[in-house]
Amino acid sequence: MSFLSRNRIAGLMIAAVIAIVDQLVKRWVVFDLGLTHRGDQIVVTSFFNLTRENNYGVSLGMFAANSMEMRWALVALTGAIALFVVVWMLREKAMADVAALALILGGALGNIRDRFYHGFVIDYADLHFGEFRPFLIFNVADAAITIGVLIILARTLLSREKPETEADTIASES
Repeated sequence: MSFLSRNRIAGLMIAAVIAIVDQLVKRWVVFDLGLTHRGDQIVVTSFFNLTRENNYGVSLGMFAANSMEMRWALVALTGAIALFVVVWMLREKAMADVAALALILGGALGNIRDRFYHGFVIDYADLHFGEFRPFLIFNVADAAITIGVLIILARTLLSREKPETEADTIASES
């Protein structure tokens, strides 16, 4: 098996693990911990609660699906984005890029499943410092997507192609 094939299989495996872990944690929060209704809460620490939220929108609650048409439009849109990420991931060579895209894909799949079956995404992780909340209530899928995007951005901004020098050009012509 070639190096590229191993990277692609690893990427698909990472995506599957993220999607599965996301769904298992959501199931645990809803069924085992009993956070069945929006607003149900368990105080874990002074800065972290498990708080049930039904997110009808996408990132930061934007584009809320207030109708069945919007719900299915969001499922279709996020499905199309996930398909784009799959194609991008399968074209990448560097494992760091494949892993970052796999995090995004796995998170997208977890949230798409929620929206498909429930009409909304189940969020529960509530990080806060007093009244200050640096994030909206989120879930494993959201965290994976955010981390994947940050890795892609960091790699894009920080890794630079070495400019070809005159010596390289002469050596390649010989």
